[in-house]
Amino acid sequence: MSEKYRIVVVGGGTAGISVAARLCRNNSGVAIIEPSEKHYYQPLWTLVGGGVVAKEATERDEKDYIPAGAVWIKDRVTEFLPDENAVLTAGGKKIGYDYLIVAAGIQLDWAKVKGLPEALGTDGVCSNYSYQTVDKTWEFLRAFKGGTAIFTQPNTPIKCGGAPQKIAYLVDDYLRKQGLRDKSTLKFISGMPTIFTSPHYAPTLTKHCADADIRTTFKYNLTEIRAAAKEAVFTQVETGEELIEKYDFIHVTPPMSAPDFVKQSALANEAGWLDVDKATLQHVKYANVFGLGDASSLPTSKTGAAVRKQAPVLVENLEHALRGEPLTAKYDGYTSCPLVTGYDSLIMAEFGYDLKPQETFPFDQNKERYSMYLVKRYVLPQLYWHGMMRGRA
Repeated sequence: MSEKYRIVVVGGGTAGISVAARLCRNNSGVAIIEPSEKHYYQPLWTLVGGGVVAKEATERDEKDYIPAGAVWIKDRVTEFLPDENAVLTAGGKKIGYDYLIVAAGIQLDWAKVKGLPEALGTDGVCSNYSYQTVDKTWEFLRAFKGGTAIFTQPNTPIKCGGAPQKIAYLVDDYLRKQGLRDKSTLKFISGMPTIFTSPHYAPTLTKHCADADIRTTFKYNLTEIRAAAKEAVFTQVETGEELIEKYDFIHVTPPMSAPDFVKQSALANEAGWLDVDKATLQHVKYANVFGLGDASSLPTSKTGAAVRKQAPVLVENLEHALRGEPLTAKYDGYTSCPLVTGYDSLIMAEFGYDLKPQETFPFDQNKERYSMYLVKRYVLPQLYWHGMMRGRA
């Protein structure tokens, strides 16, 4: 064993840092394994793609958010050895633990769409899901003078389930402001069966698409980009039928999955996600393993807002476990998706495992509001950097 810690946190993203910051208040012997030197506030990438925010404003140094008292192991986990209470890293270390927290995030599977890796960031093919490509969305939007703009969503779980449609709404609003909307056709093509998982908010979004003349097609996954012909190939998820669409601008949300080292491990369920109890966040087989965030099997939307509610539950239950007590804290599936519908409007969707509203504000949030846009643009980033990342919110 190269080294051993009381608590090892795998992942230094939103989930890993949120949990570690809380744990370090009352616990010593916490280590965070994270290879990246940069930390990103990804919820603002929609607004980066829409030209509102510079992408550099979403980036911070990882070292500034490693909590005091934690050891930062700048390495990458390659394998879990839960029967030995250890992990292996790319740097050749075998790191032992008493308790393990898996907060490994989600993997963007660009290569599962034929031709996409080569086309991304060129000739109208863009995506807000990567720091390296997000500014291309705005570059290609400014160059767009009319034609067909397509926005895709896969039927895999993805981080921020509303983001694929948010950029469609911003593009629609932008083109109206530029006097180009009547020269443009906008299409939202999704592998999902409906526009949004929560039936409370779906009708409002459906109406918005109808009012804005954003044409929607469901149960079709993007499977190929033919860049030379500017064609996107979609496949019907049930029948396999192909749909070929010409595009001038296409925003792609790639298929996603748990990281390979998670899905190939003994900690994963059949679908490849970290197999945790949806209430306690404890692993279903290994009692000294906990997990949260995008890599987990928790059946809720994968958002930072969900992590914000998961983190205190996990920490409370882990501290119960350390004392040999029953796990009493419960997570109810709360998540939030601030659905940007234009440059001055937003629907603040909040719901739990039952998909029913769990709204924060004393008014109907199932309406487009400027006030909620301001919350996303200005309040939530501050809450993230100064609250969540410090274990305070």
